[in-house]
Amino acid sequence: MKDWYQKSGEEVLSELHTTKEGLSSEQAKELLARLGENVLSEGRKKSTLRVFAEQFKDLLVVILIAAAVISMLSGNVESTVVIVAVILLNAILGTVQHEKAQKSLASLKSLSSPTAKVIREGQKLEIDSRNVVPGDILLLEAGDMVVADGRILNNYSLQVNESSLTGESTNVDKEDNTLEAELPLADRTNMVYSGSLVTYGRAVVVVTGTGMNTEIGKIASLMNATKEKKTPLQASMDQFSSRLALIIMMICALVFLLSLYRRMPLLDSLMFAVALAVAAIPEALSSIVTIVQAMGTQRMAKENAIIKELKAVESLGCVSVICSDKTGTLTQNKMTVQDVYIDGRTMAPEELDISSQLHRYLIYDAVLTNDSAIVEGKGIGDPTEYALLEMTGKINVSHHYLRDLMHRLEELPFDSDRKLMSTKYHLHGVPTVLTKGAVDVLLDRMTHIRTSEGIRELTAKDREEILLQNQRFSENGLRVLGFAYKEVDKNHELSLNSENGFTFLGLISMVDPPREESKAAVADAKRAGIRTVMITGDHKITATAIAKQIGIFEEGDMAVTGAELDAMTDEELDQNITKTSVYARVSPENKIRIVDAWQRRGNIVSMTGDGVNDAPALKKADIGVAMGITGTEVSKDAASMILSDDNFATIIKAVANGRNVYRNIKHAIQFLLSGNTAGILSVLYTSLMALPVPFAPVHLLFINLLTDSLPAIAIGMEPAKHDLLGEKPRDPKEGILTKDFLIKLLLQGALIAAGTMTAFHIGLKTGSSATASTMAFCTLTLSRLFHGFNCRSKYSIFKIGFSSNWYSLGAFLAGVVLLSLVMFVPFLSRLFSVTALNGSQIAVIYGLAVIPTIIIQMAKVIKYKN
Repeated sequence: MKDWYQKSGEEVLSELHTTKEGLSSEQAKELLARLGENVLSEGRKKSTLRVFAEQFKDLLVVILIAAAVISMLSGNVESTVVIVAVILLNAILGTVQHEKAQKSLASLKSLSSPTAKVIREGQKLEIDSRNVVPGDILLLEAGDMVVADGRILNNYSLQVNESSLTGESTNVDKEDNTLEAELPLADRTNMVYSGSLVTYGRAVVVVTGTGMNTEIGKIASLMNATKEKKTPLQASMDQFSSRLALIIMMICALVFLLSLYRRMPLLDSLMFAVALAVAAIPEALSSIVTIVQAMGTQRMAKENAIIKELKAVESLGCVSVICSDKTGTLTQNKMTVQDVYIDGRTMAPEELDISSQLHRYLIYDAVLTNDSAIVEGKGIGDPTEYALLEMTGKINVSHHYLRDLMHRLEELPFDSDRKLMSTKYHLHGVPTVLTKGAVDVLLDRMTHIRTSEGIRELTAKDREEILLQNQRFSENGLRVLGFAYKEVDKNHELSLNSENGFTFLGLISMVDPPREESKAAVADAKRAGIRTVMITGDHKITATAIAKQIGIFEEGDMAVTGAELDAMTDEELDQNITKTSVYARVSPENKIRIVDAWQRRGNIVSMTGDGVNDAPALKKADIGVAMGITGTEVSKDAASMILSDDNFATIIKAVANGRNVYRNIKHAIQFLLSGNTAGILSVLYTSLMALPVPFAPVHLLFINLLTDSLPAIAIGMEPAKHDLLGEKPRDPKEGILTKDFLIKLLLQGALIAAGTMTAFHIGLKTGSSATASTMAFCTLTLSRLFHGFNCRSKYSIFKIGFSSNWYSLGAFLAGVVLLSLVMFVPFLSRLFSVTALNGSQIAVIYGLAVIPTIIIQMAKVIKYKN
């Protein structure tokens, strides 16, 4: 049986029951229901049971399990039950968090899934790639990812990179002829395959296979598409946890031996060591870090920044240079024709008159040398091209009508090297080549000019006037396209050599105004110690004009073109890098050099981009940012973050959020570790002073997992403060546990421990050791609940206010309620080894619990004068 590549286009269309006009909506719906979505089935995922079992691999959890065994041997059934329940609860929470993360990943994949341009019922549509079915007519152009296997019906200089399938890095030239012989995959030049990348040209393709019925689907089972990597913060926390576990075991062993030396019974000595282990282990720490990061990424997604890699959240807080594309990121990406230069004068686009032959040829050129379309008021394709279609729509000329009337015979697609696009049509019965492109390039290829008085040779004065007008447009931040044509013989074949001997028609200038929020965002970046650099393919003068408007280009700054950059040595670039604010007419290699130069200076660089040629620089940058609307799939694949609104201001919001996530995690860690330090110091103090054990293990588990978790999560919900953008970018090499941070932990932990041990001594004097243990437990719990307010910010609570984070108040009240239930509900009192207290003892607990917070708040008021 013949393969698709061995059949003619007509045979393929017939077998798939479709036409060049595409499938009907009903056909597409029926095929989708029968054949399924155009997606690859994913590899085997870890079962929920396996994920649950892996929660017990952590060394700190092993220590807790040992604590449960010792509690059981000592006959303390209630304590054993609670420890086991807590371990199981932690494992369940970890499993639930993993499953939620998997769902978030699936949601992210759907948010950044590619789209496809298809023809259905004769209409050009843009649909989700998963809805593509066999028989669909697919339209491909440079920058597109091929979303399904297909047979090429019409080929226009198509080149495709099929390295994902064939391993060959060179681009493959495609054709639309029928191939007779049996051929290997790499030689089937009339086929395109899912997962490959269009690097040049254009083609019309009929889809022959989707999902697992594609060539890449056949090897999908061998591919492990996604491997989770630990973020720097996670790696740091893992290292911290393992070191903490070793220190805990060493101290516990020391305390155990010390207790035996003092002739304490073996089980009592073990319980002392267990109490210390439980006090030291921050059971909820890893969960809290994950939850805070997850909330940060969700918050960013709501603000149009989709984080693909968790490490991007942390790295965002360190960004010191943003290399931003201009079009669509700093500007509105809504190109509008501003002025038309024709017949030696400038006019508004509404003044064009199709009844004038000169004007008519310019309108033909604008519509027919154009691959975009406007469907139901929505532009599909390149914004510059559909701006030209909107211009003709304003003078009641339908681009659909012109294209139906005149069929394209041949074309030379636009590429960034030639900066031209040419097409061939029959205009009024004469074979004619229409061309549009960069004015400076096109002017070198023109020999004649058309005016209202007819066609004549192009003079030096004409050239001077055209260049002068182009400069005037560019200095006002306008994008300018030149238009020309030439009549050819009927046997003339369109080639690169055809792009000469043109007759000049006119210039069309377009404006893409800066986004209103761009100026404020650039100012915020500057305040945050972040340098914004514009990198664009536009003309130097145009780019500089826009850069001045939004505050990127200032007096004394430099604007450099790609050619000028090529002429610089690395040493010269290093000297000029801090003075250069605008790079114009750049190549992919230029972008990589710019990023590399900033990185050599120790900067963390974010690079934005949307095109195929941006992908290497996006990968090279510390944070690659792709455009969600205009971005090609290859740029999204290379990026760490995708902007769903293509807006520069969103990057600054994401930086603020990234800084806030890191700061909140650090504050949550400060809260958990300072509280645990208080517990450790309390147990060590009673051990060294030969006093009774101040806490049962169940007390410390109650604090660590119930009353500590809620305030820590609330600290993670702390909103971003305006001062975040007033700070310098964070040094990525700086760890969390700095010298200052450790001193703060010890001091705050010592304050809470002092209040706890004071309550313990009062309990010993006014009651039994059980009373003392209950008072120490209640004081430590309340102290840590109050301490949650201290860890919200470096500023005092009077400056940040209680109402700025209602979650912290809710967490405090929830903790107080939980503690009250344990203190006053008999069943829970027995379960948590708590004895009844009188009114004066409860008053002492509240007084001692709030004193550390009062001292810490007073210190903040004095230090920050508020």
